[in-house]
Amino acid sequence: MFRMMLLAGCGGFVGTALRYLVGRVMPHLTHSQFPWATLTVNLVGCFVIGLLFGAAERGGWLTPQWSAVLITGFCGGFTTFSTFADDMFLLTQGRQWLPLAAYVVMSLAVGFVLVWLGRSIVAR
Repeated sequence: MFRMMLLAGCGGFVGTALRYLVGRVMPHLTHSQFPWATLTVNLVGCFVIGLLFGAAERGGWLTPQWSAVLITGFCGGFTTFSTFADDMFLLTQGRQWLPLAAYVVMSLAVGFVLVWLGRSIVAR
């Protein structure tokens, strides 16, 4: 169990570091108040976790150790659903209703489609 926790922690470190990098770079690329960094990591994370779970379900493509590193660790550290909730709160506080609606719909609907797409790619 301790070994699996360490593996997940290593993956989490990489995911968290990459999440930090996206959070620092994205505002310079978009020049926008919209939470593009959080949206980007959540959508990419949805696609990656779809690919990984699809590979795990195919059998033998993803060992329990790699699942701990990539799914629990990397994806858990990379995606930022708690930040998503806080971004929604901030948009609500600013009474930015249209950006709030767009953010929620894109995060949930597009995220769902990307999980489906990732699983579909691996299922072929």
